[in-house]
Amino acid sequence: MAIPSPIGLRLPDLIPGQDLRTTSAQLILNLIRQAVSASTLTEGIQPTLDFLINHTAAVGSAYVGFTGAPTLTYHVRATWAGPPHFTVEGPPPDPALTRSLENSSEPLFFDTFAPLCSPALDGVEVASLAAAPVRTRDGELLGAFMIFTFKPHIWQPEEAATFSLVSGTVAALAVRLAADDAARDARESALRAMGLALEARDRETSGHTDRVAALAMRMAQALGYCPAQTQALRWGSYLHDIGKIAIPDTVLLKPGSLDDAEWAVMRSHVCEGVRFAASLGFLPEAALEVVRDHHERWNGQGYPAGKAGSEISLSGRLFALCDVYDALTSQRPYKAAWTRRAALAEIEGQAGQHFDPELVRLFLQMLTPGDELPH
Repeated sequence: MAIPSPIGLRLPDLIPGQDLRTTSAQLILNLIRQAVSASTLTEGIQPTLDFLINHTAAVGSAYVGFTGAPTLTYHVRATWAGPPHFTVEGPPPDPALTRSLENSSEPLFFDTFAPLCSPALDGVEVASLAAAPVRTRDGELLGAFMIFTFKPHIWQPEEAATFSLVSGTVAALAVRLAADDAARDARESALRAMGLALEARDRETSGHTDRVAALAMRMAQALGYCPAQTQALRWGSYLHDIGKIAIPDTVLLKPGSLDDAEWAVMRSHVCEGVRFAASLGFLPEAALEVVRDHHERWNGQGYPAGKAGSEISLSGRLFALCDVYDALTSQRPYKAAWTRRAALAEIEGQAGQHFDPELVRLFLQMLTPGDELPH
């Protein structure tokens, strides 16, 4: 696809006096403050995307990452039929646009743009586009801020100045947040790998780690968890049984029932898991709570501490539901997989005994009839 020549706008030429800088200073400062306090790239740049839509004629804005698997974060005005905001992974924009960004140190503006169609936009074609490159300190193209319209639009000097100023100011913070995201992704991959490695040893639980993590994420969504809370719960889910690496094969892989002494050894996996998880040094407390509390029971009859009711962390209470449901509906050498209906009936029957009654109600509502989970 041929990329038309951008219009020749430069920030110093677009500002009459210092009006833009003066009137926008507080707004820009607020965007910086929000980006600095953010824990993820998406969280950090979303206010900037909102700002760009509200202060230009753009109906959509995006940050596009060019490293690894590109992540496109769109924010679209409610006047368009699409969702208010969403994140999608896919191929980067047209290579010609990428080359234009690689060769430019300043924002590019296209009044008419050879249609750029994204699956994320349900086939709607971008007609006018502005794009500002985001670079690392050594000049590598990391990504770009974009604003766009679905009809041809002539970008006005005030719009171009606003976009140039905002994107340029937040660009350095976007670089930092992208680096943080990369480090976080590496940690997440390592934690999941630990859970999968444990499954390889305990062959009866194949697929358990990913299934319970998926269930926990759905509960987090139902509870309105923020991204940091959701991440902590997911990380704890990956490591919930990591202490079993310290359990001898004679106990962990024993085909028959365990005697009292063997049960004591098996239950020690919780304390061993907390010790191991804490030694990693970067896990938030809510992740450690999953490891520590997922075998506690609402009535105080669980282990290792015999906590009862709200003494048990919310993360532990939530994850216990996910863990037991998956155990019941999974086949084991010593039992057949329970049906979905039977498992949910058992969980409902254990409300106020094994499980937090309020969370049981939410769990049952979440798993509506006909809502199938992978197994």
